This record gives sequence, C-alpha cells and structure tokens, in this order.
Amino acid sequence: MKNKSNKISAEYSKAIKENKNIVSATGGAKFADYSTYDLVSLPEGVAESSFGCGNPLAFSSVKKSETVLDLGCGAGLDLLLAAEKVGPEGKVIGVDMNEDMLKKAKKNIDATTYKNIELRKGMIENLPVESSSIDWVISNCVINLSTEKEKAFNEIARVLKPNGQMLVSDIVSENMPWWVKRSGILTAACAGGTISEKSYLQGLMNAGMIDCNVISRQYYEPKQMASIVVDLLPSFLTNISCCGKSIIENLLIKMASPIAKNLWSAKFYGRLTFK
Repeated sequence: MKNKSNKISAEYSKAIKENKNIVSATGGAKFADYSTYDLVSLPEGVAESSFGCGNPLAFSSVKKSETVLDLGCGAGLDLLLAAEKVGPEGKVIGVDMNEDMLKKAKKNIDATTYKNIELRKGMIENLPVESSSIDWVISNCVINLSTEKEKAFNEIARVLKPNGQMLVSDIVSENMPWWVKRSGILTAACAGGTISEKSYLQGLMNAGMIDCNVISRQYYEPKQMASIVVDLLPSFLTNISCCGKSIIENLLIKMASPIAKNLWSAKFYGRLTFK
C-alpha cells in the first residue's frame, strides 16, 4: 500500500513540475465549480495547478475565526479561499504527503498577504493534527486516492471538534470495469481507486459522523475524460494521427464511454456528534 501511495505521489510531482494543469479524471479547476469571483484575486497560475473535482467550500458555512483543515491541500487553491473565509483571527491548515506540492503551495501562499495558513507534511490516514481541534475538514478529490479509506474517515472524526463539520468533493463510481481498477495511471487520475457513494457514506457514518449526505453531483463526458489521460501520456504516443485526428485520443474516448456512465464527482457532508 505504501508503494502504491509513492507511485501516486510521483505522478503528482511530475504533473506539478511539468506545469500540467490537468491530472484528475475531472480536469481540476478547469471543470470544477469555482466561480470567477472565487478565482479573480488569487495569484496567477493557482487555479491551473488545481487537480481537484469541485469546490469543497462552495456549500460550506465556514465562519470567521474558525479553523479549517484541508486534506491533500496540493498547490493551495482551497487553502487560499478558506483563509479568506476565516479571516485573520481564524486558521487554515493544509496537509499533503507530497513535498513538491507543499513547495508549490508555499510559493502560492507567499504571493498573497495571508498569514493564517500553515502547511504540514503528512498522510491523510495519519494526520499530523491534534485531536478535537478542527471546525471544518475540507478535501478536494483526494480520499479516493487512499488505499486505506477507513483510516482516513476515522482521522476526520478524530481531529474534528465536537459538532465539527466536513465537506469534501470526491470521485465515486459504480460497477467500474476491472481494467480501470488495475490501472496505475487511472488510479492517479482519480478513477481507479474510487468506491460507491453508498460505501463512502457508510465509511463516514462508521467513523462517527452524522447527517451524512451527498449535497451535489457532477458528471463528465467521455471526450473530457479522454483528454485528461492524453495529457498524462508521452508525446510520441499522442502525436500518432490519421486523417488529422489523434488515434490515441479517439481510442481513449471509446474506452472512456463505460467509465463516464459509472463515474462522477460528489460533495459529501457530515457532522461529528458530541464526543
């Protein structure tokens, strides 16, 4: 499991170093539900470095002075948006296992005036965060990458304050083809490691969360999903064409059809009972 996590981390390091703006099956901020208002004041390039599948803060009621934890914070897009919401009296903590992502996040944070953001290196299955210290847990297309999702759900419950809340955007699926589950690239692209909505909600409830539900869903077209995988492939493959059309891309669109029918992003909400 550790080896699998290392491979996924390596894919993201490669993406951030090569300035690839798309790695997830959903296209990152390019296709996620961030408004122009959300992004207009952010440093240049932050949105393009997002590999998420939705805006986890869009439906939250994060308030001033609260403490927000972002699981798998990546290059810091959601950290910056959360920092604005909680204000100078609040605090935002970003945790990521990838050193390259944390360096990128620090660079993006340093380009702003926010002083209320702290970055920590760690795993979402073993968070470097004090128990009962967080008002809101957010995450953006990360938990699906975990090979130990039960531990990740338990960690969310551990760090939340009594009556603390979580809102995460993530990828889920039903009846995915076997070859998707076994694909390393598709796992890194947030497709291979998915579970069903029912299993996701059950995992949260098993961890002690209540009021668990899906707030919204977003579906994707085969062509959109194929373009993400094309971006991850070596150029010598993607340059192969016939009649002016990419052979690989056309093949991937056909392969993506059964995936698109059974894979989507969802926003999950949950609240912790009093401990």
